[in-house]
Amino acid sequence: MKTTQTAGADIVVGAWPTLSPRLLRTREGAETGSEYRSAGGYAALSDAEALLAEVARAGIRGRGGAAFPTAVKLQTVRAAALAGHDTVLVANGEEGEPSSIKDRWLLRNRPHLVLDGTRLAAQIVGAKHAHVYVSDPASAQSVSSALAELHDTAPDVLGDLTVSVRVVDPGYVAGEESAAVRAINGGPAKPTDKPPRVFEEGVGGLPTLVSNVETLAHLPFVQRHGADVYREAGTADSPGTFLATITGGGRPPGLYELPLGVKVTELLALHGIPADQVRGALMGGYFAGLLGRDVVDTALDHESLRALGSGLGCGAVSVLTDECPVAVAASVLAYFDRENAGQCGSCFNGTAAMAAAAGALRDGTASADDLARLQRWSVVLRGRGACATLDAATNIAASLLAVFGENVERHLTGDCAACRAGTFAAHRPYEVEALG
Repeated sequence: MKTTQTAGADIVVGAWPTLSPRLLRTREGAETGSEYRSAGGYAALSDAEALLAEVARAGIRGRGGAAFPTAVKLQTVRAAALAGHDTVLVANGEEGEPSSIKDRWLLRNRPHLVLDGTRLAAQIVGAKHAHVYVSDPASAQSVSSALAELHDTAPDVLGDLTVSVRVVDPGYVAGEESAAVRAINGGPAKPTDKPPRVFEEGVGGLPTLVSNVETLAHLPFVQRHGADVYREAGTADSPGTFLATITGGGRPPGLYELPLGVKVTELLALHGIPADQVRGALMGGYFAGLLGRDVVDTALDHESLRALGSGLGCGAVSVLTDECPVAVAASVLAYFDRENAGQCGSCFNGTAAMAAAAGALRDGTASADDLARLQRWSVVLRGRGACATLDAATNIAASLLAVFGENVERHLTGDCAACRAGTFAAHRPYEVEALG
């Protein structure tokens, strides 16, 4: 385990004690191309179809938030290539969730692992050009330096694949796949209506695979070791490892590589947060909503979290200890109000309305009618808009009302002891600042 510095705060980086890290790097500093190649990286790929089959057997799911089966995305764009279409790949490292650090860490510390995964995915889908899409300048510099190093020392490892680095302004919606495509095509980094989906018509109007950089970083392990070894970590239905960012609890943020299926209690112990102090958590970044005290007993895998009405998302776990859940929800909803793309009336007005109601509830000025409206909006606004921002806001509102009803009632009567001690009003709750 090691500690790195970030803007005056430590970030603890480590792997599960019994796990040989697959994604994390235990040595200080960014990995060089020669180090990566000497460990077996950039191995030649002779059979793209066979690697796709191994990815399918490995059961890799997307690590960007939706947990969609990676092999299905690869196969869809590969089919377009086999039908004679040019294809494009986008390695998505625009980490829009403020409480997540995993993608920036990979891009800054293991750029060659990401580029190797990009190379393999490009060969599977027949893409001749890839874009590494980021908003973090240090990540962009790291990848650009890695590409320059390859050009000078190993010009053949990428084959006929050309790679561009595309930098956009950060934003919650900027990492949505259609927003990434729109930005690369010269427009704003904002989502577009569907259809068409990006695998049908993406960058330059071509079928495009948009894949999170952590997802791509798993491919070299599968190429080298195969699906059976990949599945030695994790569970039968949620195989492999993932990067978890943990924040809150009075501790510096942590980034850990964990086997899927680890209990939240075990992660808390690893990070030094007493489980008996936890009253709940924001799960999967801001998107998946709030969970109550029972979160400490659940497992960090897709099936267990789905059973709680939540999800693993980008792997971010923000722990609530002394914070009032009502105040946390109000801060997250205010963030969504500021960060929505401003393109869809239902989202523009809906996030503002829910943020106002939650803010009034936090401040002790809400009425029972305000609460009823918040409850109704959390249901009727779901599924509207061009992207998932409004869904994320409804998840926060609905989970607050369902899980923390007692705290909500205390705010209606002005009797919240946590807020009397000092209201939680974070602009970007549980934000992990940029490294270095």
